[in-house]
Amino acid sequence: MTFTKTLLTSTALVGMMAGAAAAQTEINWWHAMGGANGERVDRMAEEFNAMQDEFVLVPTYKGNYTETMTAAIAAFRAGEQPHLVQVFEVGTATMMAAEGAIYPVEQLMEDAGEPFDGGDFLPAVVSYYQTPEGELLSMPFNSSSPVLWYNADALEAAGVEVPTTWAEVEAAAAALVDNGMECGVSFGYQSWVMIENFNAWHNLPTGTQENGFAGFDTELVFNSPELAARLDRIAAMSENNHFVYGGRRGDSLPMFTNGECGMWMNSSAYYGSMVDQADFEFGQTMLPLDTDIADAPQNSIIGGATLWALQGHEAADYEGVAAFFTYLSSPEVQAWWSQETGYVPITTAAYELGQEQGFYADNPGTDTAIQQLSLNEPTPNSRGIRFGNFVQIRDVINEELEALWAGQQTAQEALDRAVERGNELLRRFERSVN
Repeated sequence: MTFTKTLLTSTALVGMMAGAAAAQTEINWWHAMGGANGERVDRMAEEFNAMQDEFVLVPTYKGNYTETMTAAIAAFRAGEQPHLVQVFEVGTATMMAAEGAIYPVEQLMEDAGEPFDGGDFLPAVVSYYQTPEGELLSMPFNSSSPVLWYNADALEAAGVEVPTTWAEVEAAAAALVDNGMECGVSFGYQSWVMIENFNAWHNLPTGTQENGFAGFDTELVFNSPELAARLDRIAAMSENNHFVYGGRRGDSLPMFTNGECGMWMNSSAYYGSMVDQADFEFGQTMLPLDTDIADAPQNSIIGGATLWALQGHEAADYEGVAAFFTYLSSPEVQAWWSQETGYVPITTAAYELGQEQGFYADNPGTDTAIQQLSLNEPTPNSRGIRFGNFVQIRDVINEELEALWAGQQTAQEALDRAVERGNELLRRFERSVN
């Protein structure tokens, strides 16, 4: 089934399907988008439902990423799985290992007779979710990359330029605090930002076997002296609030938006939150480079999530899933979603549409994540990560880094312990799939 793509601008269509809903095939989509993004998900579902009369898409919020994936796995075991589930990038290996549970998106589109070209997607986005043979397993949806957010007013008042290196971040943080701010720099999702992306940015390995892409028999190796040296310097910054740790995920966002902290490293997808919450001039720029490690950056890697189709439904149902995927990946929908949220548009056409619309010219810096992801051809160290049990491994990393920030151990000790504990989880995952 195919249909004409439409703009996400009309609300007149929303109520058209009320009388026909009973005759439609229901497609259930479990997702992890709360708040404003949850409202945007509902809006997409409403338009998709209004533009055709065969299917009704029902989005359901199931909690955070971990809770949503856990709920879907439990539902599949009970034979009550949804058609679609949103799974964050670190759940990719777990989903791949679930033989018989997933319906690869390229196969689904072909079986449904829906036109599909994997070459339409941004390479840095799609490569994360492909098999070694190049088959796309899940549909990219909300992809992002960490960036350096900065309070432009505060930097100007402190007399410093936007930093591009870690040495400049240290100097800027000191100047901000000296000028009266409570905090120089903070970050969230510290495993993603300060290990996974730091290593990719500096072309350092996080694990063997091409960071897990080449096989489940991978081992973590991120306990390098280069990373340890950087983390030790950050820990030293905490003595005078040049660095303040604010939590594991996005907990530290208010520290930035309320003017407490002058710089913040986290996802580009906080753009919508910045627009709503910050009452100062803010900007985003590329991740800082540690010039003791590299002369130039390599590329960043994505975060966010994709939509996985689950087996076990009628063949006709998957025609609705395929139709929704075509709608979701259309340039108009992707450009709107990206510009509203700060997520990366998943297709080249959507990015080009945003350029034609003047969005990036009118909002400088909003294409930073795209530029970072596309900076260079990815290497085995910078394509991404694919480790089993990585949700649990990130918890381990968080625990060990928090002990570092608390002054209970050195960075090398924290990384060594995280690698040792993480490798135990990798071996447990490998045994489960063999």
